[in-house]
Amino acid sequence: MRKTFKELLATDELIRTFAIGRVVHPVVVEMYGLAGGFHGFWLDQEHAFISSEQLVMASLAAKANNFDCFVRLAPTGYSPVTQCFEAGVGGVMAAQIHSAAQAEEFVKWTKFAPRGTRGLNLSGCDANYTHKTAPQFIEDANREHFVAIQIETLGSLEEADAIAAIDGVDLLFVGPADLSLALGIPGQFHDDKLWDAIGKVAAACKNHGIGWGAVVPDPKFCDRAVENGCRMPTIGNEVGVLRRGIEWFQKTFGNQFDASR
Repeated sequence: MRKTFKELLATDELIRTFAIGRVVHPVVVEMYGLAGGFHGFWLDQEHAFISSEQLVMASLAAKANNFDCFVRLAPTGYSPVTQCFEAGVGGVMAAQIHSAAQAEEFVKWTKFAPRGTRGLNLSGCDANYTHKTAPQFIEDANREHFVAIQIETLGSLEEADAIAAIDGVDLLFVGPADLSLALGIPGQFHDDKLWDAIGKVAAACKNHGIGWGAVVPDPKFCDRAVENGCRMPTIGNEVGVLRRGIEWFQKTFGNQFDASR
């Protein structure tokens, strides 16, 4: 039975996710579904171009495999946020947030009045393609859509507590690559300086009763994050899976890849 990320966050269950960005195809989603163990995924529209058609197909594939999904995108305007929802994804996550004021603006783009400034259109997936009435659509969307804010800049780190306190923020999400870069220790995922910063995010989430997630670059990082309250670890993406799969075949069929042949 499919559970949304918001429903899972209301439980004590660990929410295991994966990411997709470069190879957005229903077969990729279905392969993860058949492998089992995952609750859903997010689409990386920040670093890769993902079309509206790909969003629709990914959303349909998610539902077919009992997954929820959301889109990570740059906070450039209200229209891309609305288009994600109307394509059928369950939520959005803002990348490169630098302040609580910027996070508040992003949240307003995700909500209808009186909480936000989202424009009303009933022809999208989240209004069941006009099958919902306007009042029902507004109520359902404001209640059900998942909203996350990524903490990966010095500004968002400094204001993590204020961001966690914003009405409508369901999750703070640590981006260790950019956060380590901002802290002057790029790629040093086990440095105390990075973990002090992560501890600040975890404390902010605990203080305001919301969850936090993170991209987890290796098992040691993942274990430590979960021990410190991480509810949504992102365990790899499709590019990593492809790369490691290729490497496995090269190693397994090593005789055929001998450089001297």
